[in-house]
Amino acid sequence: MSAKLELNARRAVAGLVLMALFFGALAAHAAAPAFGDRYPLEVFPTEAKRMVDDQTGAELLFLTSGPTKNQNLYFHQRSWLSDNSMILFASQRERGGLMGYLTATGELVRITASDGAPTGGATAAVNHPAVYTMAGPRVLEIVFDIEASKEPGTAKSKIWARQRLLCEMNATIGQLNESCDGRFLATGGADPENPKSSAVFTISTETGAVQRICGMPPGAALGVSHVQWSVTNPYWISFANAPIRLWVVDIREGKPWAPYVERDGELVTHESWWVNDLMLFCGGVHPKPTEDSHVKTLDVRTGQVRIVGEGAWFPTLDNAAVSRRNWWHASGSTDGRWVAGDNWHGDIMLFEGLTARPHLLTAGHRIYGSGVHPEVGWDRNGEQVVFGGSYRLGEGAHVCVATIPAAWQEAVRQLGRRVEAVEPGMGNTTTSPTTPAVPKSK
Repeated sequence: MSAKLELNARRAVAGLVLMALFFGALAAHAAAPAFGDRYPLEVFPTEAKRMVDDQTGAELLFLTSGPTKNQNLYFHQRSWLSDNSMILFASQRERGGLMGYLTATGELVRITASDGAPTGGATAAVNHPAVYTMAGPRVLEIVFDIEASKEPGTAKSKIWARQRLLCEMNATIGQLNESCDGRFLATGGADPENPKSSAVFTISTETGAVQRICGMPPGAALGVSHVQWSVTNPYWISFANAPIRLWVVDIREGKPWAPYVERDGELVTHESWWVNDLMLFCGGVHPKPTEDSHVKTLDVRTGQVRIVGEGAWFPTLDNAAVSRRNWWHASGSTDGRWVAGDNWHGDIMLFEGLTARPHLLTAGHRIYGSGVHPEVGWDRNGEQVVFGGSYRLGEGAHVCVATIPAAWQEAVRQLGRRVEAVEPGMGNTTTSPTTPAVPKSK
């Protein structure tokens, strides 16, 4: 081939490559689901009630009241929209399902699909004020236009929604959960490669593409549950099974591994992700009926486990008494300052992230042996927690937000500062910064 012919051939190939890239980009763009038309959402009057916890002094805001049963989103889900305009929860009321509490007015809004279908399995988006939710098999992203009323007692707020259909998935298991970089959702579902088992899936938040990440590990006795992303690593998903509870999978590899293997009879339960690639879980080594259950941290990279929230073991006491000082769900604030644990009596204990010192935040929201657990979730700023199923109002079961007292927050901010002694008569003891006040998130 002559040099001229070879040059023309190379130019032709280059042109074809550019055309393929161009039309491929157009196709990818066209494949991204679009938002539909705006539709109105139903708004209800406020049910909010405020009180101060008589044991701790913490401020309590009940988002719901009356005879209905209501529950916050699961403890490892995001309940606050990213702009704090709405707090999500679920309600069993007649016109319920996924609902939102408008922080500007206290009104409630029912969040439905554009065809009026109820939604659920939700989580608030990481980086923008939207919710990912399901209506039957449809996986949806819903965004809101909120026109808050200045006089909600006489004129309701107006709220519109727009949705886009990401995909459809049948036989999903659990809730949707979004990666810390906002690129993917994760959920569990029936395994197409093993009809008798389940698997972990991701869903692209841009295109809606669904990918099977992994099936259940050999020897797993249960279906997949508690699927959730690391809050600091955009490639790690954890899930639960048995007889080994804790599993992690890197989406780039698709091979699950167990960062902690419990002994026979050891309690390991209700995990969530925290800062610095740490997981939180509840557990202990003494078996029932007098089991102990501490809140523990697990370094997924090294396998190192430490107690951050102390439980207790009382071999001579009954179950109800033992459960007063043992914990069942563990979650932490995104700034690393706090860890929360709940118990079977509906008590919520906060533990300082740096020192593990306990602070009882609020108590008595559950009747032992009856109803759901509080399942504490966190706001975006580490200032408030949300929990559900509270019986404190005397009827129904309700969602409550508790605010951490300002004095506690200030005390925690001072942690990690060096105390310097001074000579007598030279003034008060001073402090100077030496180390970060909290573990630094990645």
